[in-house]
Amino acid sequence: MSDYFPFHPEPRAPSRPALAGAIDSQFHILGPREKYPVRPGAAYEMPTATPEALQRVHQALGIRRGIIVQTTTYGEDHRVVLDALAALGPGYKACANALVFESASDAELQRLHDAGVRGARFSFRQALGAVLTRPAFDRAVGKLRELGWYMKVQPEQTGIVESVSWFEDLDLPVLIDHMGRPDATLGPDRDPNIAKLRQLLARGNFWVMLSLGEKISRTGAPYDDVVPLARVLIDAAPARCVWGSDWPHPVSKKPPPNDADLLELLYRYVRSEDELRRILVDNPAELFGYEALA
Repeated sequence: MSDYFPFHPEPRAPSRPALAGAIDSQFHILGPREKYPVRPGAAYEMPTATPEALQRVHQALGIRRGIIVQTTTYGEDHRVVLDALAALGPGYKACANALVFESASDAELQRLHDAGVRGARFSFRQALGAVLTRPAFDRAVGKLRELGWYMKVQPEQTGIVESVSWFEDLDLPVLIDHMGRPDATLGPDRDPNIAKLRQLLARGNFWVMLSLGEKISRTGAPYDDVVPLARVLIDAAPARCVWGSDWPHPVSKKPPPNDADLLELLYRYVRSEDELRRILVDNPAELFGYEALA
């Protein structure tokens, strides 16, 4: 078992429940190991985080929809995602790991699509051991176009600037995770990742996930130094920001916060009910292909 900390064991209700129709744009399902073996060469293994545990968190937050994101722990083996989609029901969709494009047949990709997969997450972090070669990346982009999927980018520890040349000229939907992983000590006006992300957002096909505030912060709870970073991104593209819990908070070197703390952090990012509705409901529904609420 890994040495990383598991998720908070007692999810609490936030100061106000999530809006009706809210979508958690990123969480992960992990283990148990005896059923879902870790891929050879995986950079990390996390404590078990089952669909049942996820449901307890979402019930506490008032969330009934969300996106399961395949971790590099399992790579191209998406059984854990397919089983979780079946367990969680029609409110949930998924994002594959880009390694799937190295081996999956068109029929297998269609099976993922039919199950609710609508995108693929790409990593450019060599330490994770899940980086496609350039030819494989180009083929994967072609498959994204065929399937109508979005690209999801996992930032490096130092942000997106070093890897942005891979994807900045694409014209398909691209979702940048974790606010581009900026350096909170630099603030919104001096961080090069925020500057680059604002340029990308101006193009119209780039999206950003307001997540990982607890790890981006250098001051710790209540994460005051992250609020201006998120605020700049919301101002840049209010119709293309989404929010994700990142439960169960992989590779946490200290105990993760209660997930209600993270939803309440989003409440501090926004200036209006309209912004909150866009980020929690309308924007992710558009990106991930949800039908409009009745």
